[in-house]
Amino acid sequence: MRNSVDVTINGSSLAVESGCTVAAAISIAQVPCRISITGEKRGPLCAMGICFECRATVNGVSYTRTCQLLCEQAMDICTQ
Repeated sequence: MRNSVDVTINGSSLAVESGCTVAAAISIAQVPCRISITGEKRGPLCAMGICFECRATVNGVSYTRTCQLLCEQAMDICTQ
């Protein structure tokens, strides 16, 4: 992979290509961005930061819109 960065998603390491959004990295890891209150797996819907379906905790910041954020080296992402 050309110019990759290493991130951690729910405690598991993942190398993604530089320029990858956090939402795409979560998708590559095959985990949902969040679980709804009714138990449904949720993920990016609009990819424009409007719907908030892609929100997760990134580097300790809750409710981050992951479709609008590029992965950075050693980023800690928690979807649970």
